[in-house]
Amino acid sequence: MDLDIVRTFVTAVDAGQFQEAAAELAVTQQAVSKRIAALERDLGVRLFTRTPRGAELTIDGQAFLPHARELLRVAERAVASVRAGSRPLRVDVITSRSAQSGMMRGFHRAHPEIDLDVVMLFDIERAVAAIRSGVIDASFRAVAMPGRPLPEDIESVRVIDEPLQLLTGPAHALAGARSVTVAQLTGHRIWMPGVVPGTEWAAYYDDLVAEFGLTIEATGPNFGSDALLDTIADTPALATFMGGQTRLVWPADHGLRRIPVTDPTPVYPHSLLWHRDNAHPALATLRAHLAAAAAGHDAAGTWTPAWTIPR
Repeated sequence: MDLDIVRTFVTAVDAGQFQEAAAELAVTQQAVSKRIAALERDLGVRLFTRTPRGAELTIDGQAFLPHARELLRVAERAVASVRAGSRPLRVDVITSRSAQSGMMRGFHRAHPEIDLDVVMLFDIERAVAAIRSGVIDASFRAVAMPGRPLPEDIESVRVIDEPLQLLTGPAHALAGARSVTVAQLTGHRIWMPGVVPGTEWAAYYDDLVAEFGLTIEATGPNFGSDALLDTIADTPALATFMGGQTRLVWPADHGLRRIPVTDPTPVYPHSLLWHRDNAHPALATLRAHLAAAAAGHDAAGTWTPAWTIPR
């Protein structure tokens, strides 16, 4: 249905006369009459009757009017949903407990006036496709996949390097350590059921294993963080990696230990990706906020794969 014709109908109703509707729409009275006639032909009914006082709605016109108004409201909402500055900034994070979510919470506290829509996509390929199609404005991703560079229309910047920590149960051989070196982890079983082959985080851990000779097991179904924490707490032979800024809560009787990893410290490099032509004004504000938060970062003594997105 032609929305200009529907708008003409609603304007004519509100104005009460075709001549006044024409003046409001900046068209001729003849144009208004033709549009109304076209709408009546499409609907197969008369919408107006002419009286000495102007145009009055027929019963069919009265029935159609609320739907016509709703059509125009829907059209306005549709335009607003994609108009930069009037729709929320859509940002993708991997999980709600990740450092990425923490960065977005900090951004929201600093800029409560900006509407946010936070989504969680699965992997970098899906995120890039969503950025290019305009479904989202930006995505936090860890690394560029080896052999699969980002498309030329996707911009990126490293925003934070999150140090990995070792998480153990109370009976693990390393549970009492204040910190552990990467070399000390050799021979210990590190269980990470959330590492999915083909994802950017799987590529990161593959390189970590290759570089330092670690044993990372991704066997078994991933039942979520609660099940992982229960297993680590009850199994002395298992430990897992977690980000130093990842927020997890567990029962006090689990006795879990978060132990810094050093010499070098493996860091998980979170980057922000966006489309170079995205003009959403809040995107520039987000980038400035993240740049300020990342100021003063010291990369000395840390490790990332050679193919991560550079700073």
